[in-house]
Amino acid sequence: MKNMRKLLETSKSFELKSLIQYSKDSIVSRTISDSKAGTLTVFAFDKDQGLSEHSAPFDAIVQVLDGAGEFIIGGNPVKAPAGHLVIMPANVPHAVRAVKKFKMLLTMIRSSK
Repeated sequence: MKNMRKLLETSKSFELKSLIQYSKDSIVSRTISDSKAGTLTVFAFDKDQGLSEHSAPFDAIVQVLDGAGEFIIGGNPVKAPAGHLVIMPANVPHAVRAVKKFKMLLTMIRSSK
């Protein structure tokens, strides 16, 4: 999809996991919406790829679309297969590792309460 904004404006249904493809020994990401309220980004992780521990000033919600991932949130491991949601609270250190290749949708909520 060359023009994601145009896709979002079509008011049609599309399959999230088909918006991004796996790449050997890599992590691929594609932002599908970015606004003051937050972002929606789709990621594809090849097996054994990951993001090192970091924190964000905003709440984040991950929906696993394909495969399975492991999340370390505040030092606690959380395994999540396709169909599961993972909530990562603001300012809590977290990391992501692909147990096997997997795709996820990350929703970052920027607006404050």
